Amino acid sequence: MKTMKLAPTLIAKRPGRPLSFDREKALRAAMVLFWRTGYETTSVADLTEAMGITAPSLYTAFQDKETLFLECVQKYIDLAEQTDSPLVTEPASAREAAQMLLEFSARWFTQPDAPAGCLVASAASSGSSSSERVRAALKKVRKGSQKALRKKVEQDIRTGSLPETTNARALALMTLAVVQGMSTLARDGASRSSLFELVTVAMAAWPKSRLPLNAR
Repeated sequence: MKTMKLAPTLIAKRPGRPLSFDREKALRAAMVLFWRTGYETTSVADLTEAMGITAPSLYTAFQDKETLFLECVQKYIDLAEQTDSPLVTEPASAREAAQMLLEFSARWFTQPDAPAGCLVASAASSGSSSSERVRAALKKVRKGSQKALRKKVEQDIRTGSLPETTNARALALMTLAVVQGMSTLARDGASRSSLFELVTVAMAAWPKSRLPLNAR
């Protein structure tokens, strides 16, 4: 899905000697671990074991655990966007954008070779004050998706595709709330088919287009 990027200053790479390991492979291993176990419950020892590197190598390549996590989040976002091109801005209508986003989420959250659910939704939904910057960064990502969908809804209201009484903010919030709920359900073991059933029910709550088929 098309989302806001994390600020480059949050994921800056430290210059230095060439690394003795595959940085991209190590980063992907860390991303999967954070995705599966969350931010605060994942220790540096857990990370070095999963990444196949030493703690000094981790600090040299990624600065610290927080910076590593933020870079993992950016990689997660990039992978999702490579799998499905921008879903909110490209579709012809807000309704289509919402349906594509929900269907993509149902597939992405139930991949057979990846942790269930969404890293952005669940990796740091709560935690101590020490993880406040991490939670703020994830909130920014979620807000970006919400804002993009809301703008799409507002555009459709202006063109007459959606009724004037449509609450663009609430509709965007509802759709993103369903996405986050689907993540939780997937982590609880919900099947892909059951998530697609949820998508059908959620889309039934969307107002119908006001334009005739030949005018769309």
